[in-house]
Amino acid sequence: MLRAPMISTLLISFGLVAQSPVPTGPVRLSLQDAIRTSIEKNLQVQVAVETRESLQAAVLSERGAFDWTLDSGLSLGRTKRASLQTSNSDLIPGATVTRDTENTSTSRNIYASISKPFEWGGTLSVNYGNQGGSLYSSSISQGTSVVTLADGTVQPAIPFGPTAGSPYRYGTNLGATYKQSLLRNFGKDVTGARLIIARKNAEAANFGYQKSIIDLVASTETLYWDVVFAQRNLANKQQALTLAQKQLKENRIRVEVGTLAPIEVTSAEAAEAQRQQDIITAEAQFANAKDALLRSLYPTTARPESLELTDSPTLSHITTDEKSAEKMALERRVELKSARLDYQAKQIQEGASKNRLMPQLDAYVTYQGNSNTRETWSAVNSDLTGAKYPGYSAGLTFSLPIFNHAAKGSMAQARASRRSSELTLRDLELGIALEVRTAIRNVDSTEKGVKAAEKTRIFRAKDLEAEQKKYENGMSTNFLVLSKQDVLDSAKSTELQSQINYAKAVTALEKALGNLLEARKIEL
Repeated sequence: MLRAPMISTLLISFGLVAQSPVPTGPVRLSLQDAIRTSIEKNLQVQVAVETRESLQAAVLSERGAFDWTLDSGLSLGRTKRASLQTSNSDLIPGATVTRDTENTSTSRNIYASISKPFEWGGTLSVNYGNQGGSLYSSSISQGTSVVTLADGTVQPAIPFGPTAGSPYRYGTNLGATYKQSLLRNFGKDVTGARLIIARKNAEAANFGYQKSIIDLVASTETLYWDVVFAQRNLANKQQALTLAQKQLKENRIRVEVGTLAPIEVTSAEAAEAQRQQDIITAEAQFANAKDALLRSLYPTTARPESLELTDSPTLSHITTDEKSAEKMALERRVELKSARLDYQAKQIQEGASKNRLMPQLDAYVTYQGNSNTRETWSAVNSDLTGAKYPGYSAGLTFSLPIFNHAAKGSMAQARASRRSSELTLRDLELGIALEVRTAIRNVDSTEKGVKAAEKTRIFRAKDLEAEQKKYENGMSTNFLVLSKQDVLDSAKSTELQSQINYAKAVTALEKALGNLLEARKIEL
């Protein structure tokens, strides 16, 4: 089988590939060139790349559930209020004092908090700001007062204010709370289950991308060898036509000289017509095989006018132990790696669903640092950083769903999904083992078939040569010569087909073992 070194590193850049020019004339194409071109341009590979990118982005999305969250705010307020109050005068007996007051209050507030949930089921939150009031505030009062004497006489209104009122006063607090789930939602495999599953799905997508490359390489090799067979089969048919035309020419000469019956010319003409019909069929087969290869190599771009394939299938003995081969395949096949990741993800999902059947029991601890009302912000912060007025609390909260039908249903679904994944994995392992054994036997049988077909073709060629000599000496018939030509043509086709079958069998074996890319020197 072909073992020429291929590219050491394969970089796929679809944006550049889409703009890469395609040769307009005939293209000489080796098997390595065909594989490289198909990988660069195949649409299914691009689909696999996009799928992989999408699932890798899903990991980032799931990580967002455990991001830090910052919340902050700033507010300014100004409020005006009016009030009318009447009271007895302390200075003038029997007189009343009516005060019409306008009060203006100004407040400013700032707060900030940061929180983070953790994968093991805990949550931390820290806040800085005021509670139940303003960070700092002031008020100003002004108005008029009217004195009404006991006889009803009203003195003129006397304005008062504005007064400074209360000065700016600062007051705030610093708090921190940590809450930890103890039963439900406890542990990374539970709270972080979605993130773990997303990571495994992304890893499985990478294996899916590798499988798309492996399948494409195997498919390209099959199409390549199909074209090789069709091209050489056409050449064989043309050689058979040449032999039939030579026999017809000789028969016509013999008829003219009277040494052969005219009916023998008719037989030779029929043989020539059959060979021409075979060429028409072979030409159609060649065109179809070539179009299939071109479709694989150039799915979205202009195609070259023609292809000239330069590689030939070669016979090389492969010795493989079935047990060792099965072990290698079970270790290397990307389908199995992807299936194992899926099974692990289903196990994690089942464990998380089982955890949700438990009651909710949470423990929390809280620190609350307060400050006295101060006239400067720095004094307030000194109270907080010095823990001058600390407060602590700790406790437990408990919650128990009565029936918890939702969790039970999710658990049943997760268990069934895990069992299905486990059975799929086991079935895949058995199928791969069978595939490896079948591939090994096919390589062995096709190798023997190549050797047997080669011997058959050699003997058939010698047999035809002997029969033609006998015919030239009058010791054979035209019918026997034409029959020998048919047999030789069939032997050539069988030999060529056995060579192609061997090349395909080797490809299938390398794919079954999981080392097709390594055998072709392709690194992703």
